[in-house]
Amino acid sequence: MTLMLVLTFLGGIVALVVGAEALVRGASRLALGLGLSPLVIGLTVVAYGTSAPEMATSVGAALSGAPDIALGNVVGSNIANVLLVLGLSALLAPLVVSRQLVWLDVPVMLGVSVAVLVMALDGGISRLDGLLLLVGGVAYTVLQLRLGRREAAAAAEAGALPGGRPVPWRDGLLILAGLVLLVLGARWLVGGAVQVAQLLGMSELVVGLTIVAVGTSLPEVATSLLATFRGQRDIAVGNIVGSNIFNLLIVLGPAAALSPEGIAVSGAAIRFDLPVMTAVALACLPIFFTGHRIARWEGGLFLGYYVAYVAYLLLDAAGHDALPAFSMAMMAFVVPLTVITLLVVAARAWRAGHR
Repeated sequence: MTLMLVLTFLGGIVALVVGAEALVRGASRLALGLGLSPLVIGLTVVAYGTSAPEMATSVGAALSGAPDIALGNVVGSNIANVLLVLGLSALLAPLVVSRQLVWLDVPVMLGVSVAVLVMALDGGISRLDGLLLLVGGVAYTVLQLRLGRREAAAAAEAGALPGGRPVPWRDGLLILAGLVLLVLGARWLVGGAVQVAQLLGMSELVVGLTIVAVGTSLPEVATSLLATFRGQRDIAVGNIVGSNIFNLLIVLGPAAALSPEGIAVSGAAIRFDLPVMTAVALACLPIFFTGHRIARWEGGLFLGYYVAYVAYLLLDAAGHDALPAFSMAMMAFVVPLTVITLLVVAARAWRAGHR
């Protein structure tokens, strides 16, 4: 029984990763034929593709009566995308951030994060809230495509994305195969995650925030690291920011809209996880403003915070005696030190920009 559970869970993750890779590869080739820039491809096509596991998992969890996993998957994935994926990518190579990301996309990510937090304050994200999020996602996608079509000069650089010229029938088969694998993988992963939570005595929210969130964020990890390694850093950063926006609008929105009673939000998520997700989005602003690049030390800072976040969740789930001391250390030393560091860096960048 336990072996079968492990195999089902691992099979779900593998199917999600392979399916997302097929979907991203096929969709990216077709997008290149439309003359879109690497940044727009990262913010839309690649972000949609790598967010597909989250969509399949969260919608499946909501329809299966596991709202904590549906919400925890989205929130945990957004936290993991910035702290884990962006942190690892910046450690591999400093990331150059475009002006569009700084002035448009990161503020949109922050604004949507705040909106979801406000929606959840009454204890749930209703079906109407879900529809509003979905409409916002469609509007954001249309805006990105229009911006992308205006960048005729930048579109020529889109050929840097691997995959060559589009072949419609081949790319269509890749997209179809990717969608099938995503649906199967989501079903296996959700079923396995619920059983893991029961066996380990962990809440579904913690499982969604950790195991499921990291599992469904693996496509973002693979895509962003590969793009960074190959020098396609607009795609690497655009994938992360776009995925976070789509997770909240295109993933959480339909999950809430399709669920008969919306998605219930636990008090723990309102007090801790949603504020952490919003704070992580806010932390991107000063870092992205510092010379329009993300340095290696900033990537290391993000990665360290992700380790601390997961450690807190596990200590809290286990009711460990070290939790109060750990929380005190984070609040008394690490957080203030990070805030001071970011303020100093932002001040230096502001002075440099006005010289």
